[in-house]
Amino acid sequence: MQPIPCRPSRRAERVAPFLAMDVLAAAKAKARQGGDVVHMEVGQPSAPAPRLAREAAMRLLETGRVGYTEALGIPSLRARIARHYRETYGVAVEPEQVAVTTGSSAGFVLAFLALFEPGDRVAIANPGYPAYRSILEALDLVPVGIETGPATGWVMTPDAIRRAHADAPLAGILAMSPANPSGTMMSVGAIAALAKAGRDLGLRFISDEIYHGLTYGKPAATALAADPDAVIVNSFSKYYCMTGWRIGWLVVPRALERAVERLTQNLYISAPHLSQVAAEAAFEAVEELETIKAGYVANRDLLLNELPGAGLPDFLPPDGAFYVYCDIGRYTNDAMAFSRRLLDETGIAATPGLDFDPERGNRYLRLSYAGSLEDCRETVRRLKGWLR
Repeated sequence: MQPIPCRPSRRAERVAPFLAMDVLAAAKAKARQGGDVVHMEVGQPSAPAPRLAREAAMRLLETGRVGYTEALGIPSLRARIARHYRETYGVAVEPEQVAVTTGSSAGFVLAFLALFEPGDRVAIANPGYPAYRSILEALDLVPVGIETGPATGWVMTPDAIRRAHADAPLAGILAMSPANPSGTMMSVGAIAALAKAGRDLGLRFISDEIYHGLTYGKPAATALAADPDAVIVNSFSKYYCMTGWRIGWLVVPRALERAVERLTQNLYISAPHLSQVAAEAAFEAVEELETIKAGYVANRDLLLNELPGAGLPDFLPPDGAFYVYCDIGRYTNDAMAFSRRLLDETGIAATPGLDFDPERGNRYLRLSYAGSLEDCRETVRRLKGWLR
């Protein structure tokens, strides 16, 4: 009997590669061969998890007992996250509304499964975080790219949502502020207007707030202040420097609590116990985390001042996160080839815009300044010698 060929499903074939991770792999391969690489490609803090988080994890390990927790998370962590919303935003959130997840990635899967039916159309910004499209497509949902640009601060507008809904009905809106890849942020009024447009059209509203805490000049606003029925996705990966711990959270309306709990029970039982204990302690590490953030401020200031003279003058100053999204159209219309040459010839690893925008990303490049000030200085120095 002939064996049946093992082929990927059509669903799996639809999922595009995450180019930032491909660039990271190529950069690490170059480094293993002795190349001098400056990592500006991945949005990962170079600092470790806060000391208090690490110490809490070590104390738990010393007990010898790290097991399953309640599906939606340790009650004390859920209560601490609810308290965070009261203290930071002045918004009332009940602990029962909080679901602790294995990073924001699992949060998106849970939110999409809880909110949408197969075939539903969900509006996302172009450019935007590439995993949105991939997760939606993997779940047989339809991502609808809403074109944005410098004129709107790279954010979706209510008029754009209304036009997309008129073309073919939408089921939801997924917004992000501060945004990846642009670092730009929606004002309180802009979030409220987008949420109102969604309510008027009967759409579910999801707000990705993973870069909250990493803002420059003014704090970010949570969508819960504008829409108490919004679903909030957040994580300990960025501000709290806990990427590898794979720990995040959702805030959901009371009507979704049991659905999210059932999904969690069956998809991954619970978020890692060790990471939950560390995450709860991380809330008390504000002094250390603000010191790390001051490093991003210095990196941002250097790049904003020096990139124009290095040959990359076309970008909007980021309001938050740790990215600069540069227009490289004066040099190329093939950002993937440009990023390969950049890595090969200068050792700078940067992410092509095609990762974030399948339509216009070929003329953009994202630089992450989550690393050291020296990395940013060296990037500018090498760019000056290469682009001129």
